[in-house]
Parts: sequence; structure tokens; C-alpha cells
Amino acid sequence: MPETTNAKPEATPRPWIIDTTLRDGEQAPGVVFSPSEKKRIARLLAETGVDEIEVGYPAISMAEREVIREISATRLPVRLTSWARANMGDIEHAASCGTEALHISFPISSLYLELMNKEYAWVQEQLHTLVAKAREMFGFVSVGGQDATRADMKMLQRFIVDATEAGADRVRVADTVGIATPGSVMEMARLLRSSSALPIEFHAHNDLGMATANAFTALDAGFDAVSVSVTGLGERAGNAALEELAVALELSGRFRTGLDISTLAHLCDVVAKASGRAIQEQKPVVGLSAFQHESGIHCAALLKNPLSYQPFLPARVGRREFEMVIGKHSGTAAIREHFLKRGIPVSREEAFELLEVIRRQADSGKRALRAEEIDTIYEQHHKNRLIIH
Repeated sequence: MPETTNAKPEATPRPWIIDTTLRDGEQAPGVVFSPSEKKRIARLLAETGVDEIEVGYPAISMAEREVIREISATRLPVRLTSWARANMGDIEHAASCGTEALHISFPISSLYLELMNKEYAWVQEQLHTLVAKAREMFGFVSVGGQDATRADMKMLQRFIVDATEAGADRVRVADTVGIATPGSVMEMARLLRSSSALPIEFHAHNDLGMATANAFTALDAGFDAVSVSVTGLGERAGNAALEELAVALELSGRFRTGLDISTLAHLCDVVAKASGRAIQEQKPVVGLSAFQHESGIHCAALLKNPLSYQPFLPARVGRREFEMVIGKHSGTAAIREHFLKRGIPVSREEAFELLEVIRRQADSGKRALRAEEIDTIYEQHHKNRLIIH
């Protein structure tokens, strides 16, 4: 008989997902969202099921404060957070916007402290002063350490302890220049979790192409929250991408979230249009090429089982079914399927004959062929066969 145990199974972790498209995303060079675009994006984010929206930086301008007020007035079923630097002026501007929560950003690395001509003693003093004031105006106060992944680890641990003592509700660890790796994130989680029970958030940047991997690893290693943006939009190489992380969390089976991944394609399309930054074809999860296939081996398998060469079906994120592209690397299965959809049965022998012409044309044109070009090849092939016979 199997051994029995009274131990209760561990609960599936429920990470807190913070979207910063409207704040850090809009800080991408040249990106400006109109008020109507901001309101639409906020509504779509709420429908997607993120837990919190970092809705903007009120100190930028009166116009910024006005649109944040308008979004706050819509009473979306999601926590709205304003972002502020570590000064009372920024906090007062944020308080005029009606958001439930506030995030205050502090320099934490020796480089950033030097840039501001400050010592860590100033951070300690401001933590206690500003958090106390902010708690009078907001229901939730988060504090963050800028450039935390280049900070001395003991300094970062000290910051978390000081934030806890100051009364903060959460601490953000910001990988400001995107130098973290999954291994360093795991080690950081181990050290920081031993410093305080305060919820800890990881804010990833993508300078080394690891933002989504680092965000996933952070949650796997014990961080309570992560911040992301739609399409990874953000400064320099961007942030961890909401759509990538959302699907990774679901496919892993190790987390439960309130995210509806079927909305992701539409959400990404809206943000791409509003930002003026087209979604790259090879963009994971929502890019055009993510569901396109040319290899003969792949296409033959996909026709038998669409999951053979795809981690999930396109419909799960709101995209259309996969597409087979006909070109240099195609096989007979894709060619026969192309014509079958047009009601034209093509034998395997005939498909081989067509494939020879298709490959030559793809080689000379250095691209895949369009549907009408394939049809023309078929028509010409049949004319030639009629002449021969």
C-alpha cells in the first residue's frame, strides 16, 4: 500500500501582476498616448485581468494629472497606482489624481546615490518621512529601489528592512538597466526573503533579452509580484512582456492568475497602434511568424496535430489558426493542403512536380510564394500536361 501522510498539499501560488504600459511603457522614446488611448488601454488591461495598473507619473504635467483623474473616475475593477520620485511635491501631485495606490522610487545603488549627491542615510530618513505622509493620502504605498541589481546586496537588504519599518506595503526591486539573469534573480530572492516578510516585486528590463525569463524566475523563486508591459514596451529594449509572461505562467501549471489570455492579441494590437511601434513578426505569443510554418516536416505534422510544432493553439491568445507558408522548405503535404482548401485534389506525385517549380521560384525570389503565384504555377503545370498528352 502507498504511504499516507497528513501533510497538506502546498497551495498554488497566486502572483500579483502589475502592468506599467501607461507609465514605463510610455517612457519608450517617441511614444505618446493620447488621453483616449490611455483610457482605452486601461480598460482593456482591466478586462485582461491584471491586478494593478501603474497608470502614470502625475508630476509630468497638468494634462497627465487630468487623464489619470479621468481613468480613476471610471472605477475599474483593478488597483490604480501613481508613480512618484522621492519628494513631497511628486507625492502631492499624485494625491490629487485619486488613485488608490502610490509607488515612490528611491536611488539604491552607489552609482545612483552618487548621481543625486546623496548618502544612504538620506534614503533612510526619506523613507520614514515620505511613507508616513503617503499613508495619510493613499490606501497602499509601495517603495522601490532604483538600480537594485547593481546595488550592494547588504544595502538592498537594509533597504527592505527600513521600508518595512517605515510602513511600506511592498518593495520593488528594479533591474533598471536589465543586467539580471535567472540565476542572479534566484539568488537575490533567497537573500531578500530572509530579510523581511514584506511583499517583494521584481521590475525587469530587457537589455539582455531576459526580462520575461527573469520575471518568471522571480515568481518561481519567491517574489510576490512582477511588473510587466504590453508587448514589452518601455525604455531602451523594453520591459518584461505581459503577453509572454501570462502564457508562460499558464502553460507552466505552477501558478494561478486572474489573467484571460484570450484577450492578449487584441490588447497587443491596440497598444502597438497607439504607440506607433508595430509588432515584430517574430514577436513571441502575438507576432505573425509565431504561428506561421514553412518546413515540410513541420507542416506534415501540424496537419495531423496542430500542437506538434506549437506550444499552444493561436486561438488561446486571440489569433487566427496557424498558417502554412509555401516556399523553399515546403513539402508535398502543405501543397496538397493548399489546393484541397480550394476544392482541388492534388496527388502526391503531382505535388512533387509542383514542388520542384515552387522551390526554384522561391530560390530566385528569395522569399515564400504568395497564394496567387502558387495557383498560377498549378494552372501553367496543367496546361503543359494537356499539351504533352
